[in-house]
Amino acid sequence: MELTAGDVWVMVSAALVLLMTPGLAFFYGGMARAKAALNMVMMSFVSIGMVGVVWVLWGYGMTSAPGVLGGLVGDPFADLGLAAHVGTADLVGIGFGATFAIITVALISGAVADRTRFGAWSVFVPVWVTLVYCPLAFMVWGGGLLSADGAVGRVFGEAIDFAGGTVVHINAGLAALVLVYIIGSRADFGRTKGFHKPHNIPLVMIGTALLWFGWFGFNGGAAGTVEEAGLIWVNTMAAPAAAMLAWMLTERVRDGRPTSIGAASGVVAGLVAITPACASVSPLGAVLIGLVAGVGSALAVGLKYRFGYDDALDVVGVHLVAGIIGTVAIGFLALPVDGAGGGLLYGGGADQLVAQLAATVFTVVYTGVLTALIGLAIARTIGFRVSPEDEARGVDLSEHRESAYAFGDGDASDVVEEARV
Repeated sequence: MELTAGDVWVMVSAALVLLMTPGLAFFYGGMARAKAALNMVMMSFVSIGMVGVVWVLWGYGMTSAPGVLGGLVGDPFADLGLAAHVGTADLVGIGFGATFAIITVALISGAVADRTRFGAWSVFVPVWVTLVYCPLAFMVWGGGLLSADGAVGRVFGEAIDFAGGTVVHINAGLAALVLVYIIGSRADFGRTKGFHKPHNIPLVMIGTALLWFGWFGFNGGAAGTVEEAGLIWVNTMAAPAAAMLAWMLTERVRDGRPTSIGAASGVVAGLVAITPACASVSPLGAVLIGLVAGVGSALAVGLKYRFGYDDALDVVGVHLVAGIIGTVAIGFLALPVDGAGGGLLYGGGADQLVAQLAATVFTVVYTGVLTALIGLAIARTIGFRVSPEDEARGVDLSEHRESAYAFGDGDASDVVEEARV
């Protein structure tokens, strides 16, 4: 079988999406404290390792037909080891799907920076992907409960989620919120305004650039036509651009000055918000979604101080909030297809909005319950949190016996020896 242009594009897109996880590692690593930077990077990289293996062994089977448990999940035994797909073109799409699972769980890690045991995280990753990500991906994209043929989809209508508003961002953002409450706040959380400051802002900007670059594959990899691919590309440029400007303007009005961290966070918020809608709204609609997401997320990140949850790197404020904004906005801004349907503002009625709201609520409930069960089980058995002494010293030293930076005449061996003393 000859390699087609479509296969090549999916392979390139898969590579772009895989690059996003190291980009996320830079983004989170720069935002973290210096004594936790390597731990943040490692939490992303171990996600690649864990999910890459899980996906081959049983993960992909759980996201594809045939479904079991009433459309809740695909049969995990149907594609064990992907043996049936060797020698077929299926592996191109299977590999593409793996990269989405990888970055989804990696996104969660930013919320629990500075105080999480690496071993506990390494247990959480494969369990959460198996019990939360894979079933939800099947329910939305694999013909399960939330699809047009599923029980929820038949009642409320099929929600539009082209690239992961529910499956990736609401899923990861809600899981982050649950874990933060289970693990608890850092010792110095909320004592002073701005108590946590990113230690390496240029690294954050490099990570942002890699995320934006990879996101064109994230959103565009499943494009079916040249016309659809063009729309996705422009929307993936326009929404984060608008969100960046909106976030900086919000900072200017609220704080008196815009910041580079605000610009980077605005870009990510816009990318998150356009993800489910990238193939379904006009470029003008993408700009509007970006503006709302930029303002909404910029305001939402401060809620952690009001409600007392220590979301260290603002996963909840960016991914959960912008994911909900983008998913629900489709109900207003979706373009008609062949002159039919569309969102409220295009005369399509409330049907699509109801479907988007139903999918959002279902995702929040499903992810919240399952993540709580997984998180509590780990916390009460092997323990999720480092000791107060290790938190004060830094998780880079306590968990990895390494330091991101060596100053003066010190080298890596000095750091290791210091950690042993």
